[in-house]
Amino acid sequence: MRYQTLGNTDLSVSKLCLGTMTWGEQNTEAQAHEQLDYALEQGINFIDTAEMYPVPPKADTQGKTEQYIGSWIKSRHSRDKVILASKAAGPGEWLSYLRGGPRLNKQHLQQALDNSLKRLETDYLDLYQLHWPDRNTNFFGQISYQHQDDESATPLLETLDALNDFVKAGKIRHIGVSNETPWGLMNYLQLAKEHDLPRMASIQNPYNLLNRTFEIALAEIAHREQVPLLAYSPLAFGALSGKYLKGARPENARLTLYTRFQRYTSDKAEQAIQAYVDLAQQHQLDPSQMALAFVNSRRFLGANIIGATSMEQLKSNIESISLELNEDVLAGIESIQQDITNPCP
Repeated sequence: MRYQTLGNTDLSVSKLCLGTMTWGEQNTEAQAHEQLDYALEQGINFIDTAEMYPVPPKADTQGKTEQYIGSWIKSRHSRDKVILASKAAGPGEWLSYLRGGPRLNKQHLQQALDNSLKRLETDYLDLYQLHWPDRNTNFFGQISYQHQDDESATPLLETLDALNDFVKAGKIRHIGVSNETPWGLMNYLQLAKEHDLPRMASIQNPYNLLNRTFEIALAEIAHREQVPLLAYSPLAFGALSGKYLKGARPENARLTLYTRFQRYTSDKAEQAIQAYVDLAQQHQLDPSQMALAFVNSRRFLGANIIGATSMEQLKSNIESISLELNEDVLAGIESIQQDITNPCP
């Protein structure tokens, strides 16, 4: 395993971070514990979760993922062995069962954090992230920004003030954003500087061979401001493995079970996936490992969040850490990107 300091924090995190969002839906508690045990054995010390998990989000399963991690921490006495990150949900009508509709103000964040800590069987989080913004903007695959003059948004300073209180109370060590835009991230950084408040340590956004939009503006911020990317969906919901090509729907696979996950299923995505699978096969590489190794190679990366529903998938994903892509493979990837640019932003 490889490790690096996360941005300007004191957290030494593994290059691969264990994602957990299927636990409680596609994975049982025992399977979650098995994944955690194996990941820790392989040197992964970074675990990412969220109050909303598992997905698809539902009232009767909300919080199960954190509960599974908490029972593992308690049974293994492993809190001091891991860097633990969770996230507070932003607003959404589809989450009306969560705090009556979650917001990122102090009252909501206090409730969200306390509930997460209780489920996770811990007194503190190493990294607490805002899952998505509390304002109208373009995230979750939205391209164009449509301004709403009458929007009801929690001011960024109010959110940052609340997070500062939690840091002072020792409940969280560092803070981060997720599904954030360049405007949002830079404003958080400016407010932190002006008001002597905690600084965003990381940004968790989608990044994979089908969606490299992070490179357009956020990559420079990540470098210059020391706010590295925690890349989620590095395999594009598993699509980059090639297992869904030509309309295939393997039994118990995510896109087979849940029709709501359509972000990486367009005709252009299919063309790009086929091209990447062909490239991997030309170089005797596993398509999934090639896709993960590409993400691992980015200089703006803080950690690559891998997720799996089976131990076989998890073991293969972790093995990607030892794969170094040669110049021919990287050139092939750039050629495909030029021909089919970001088919799934």
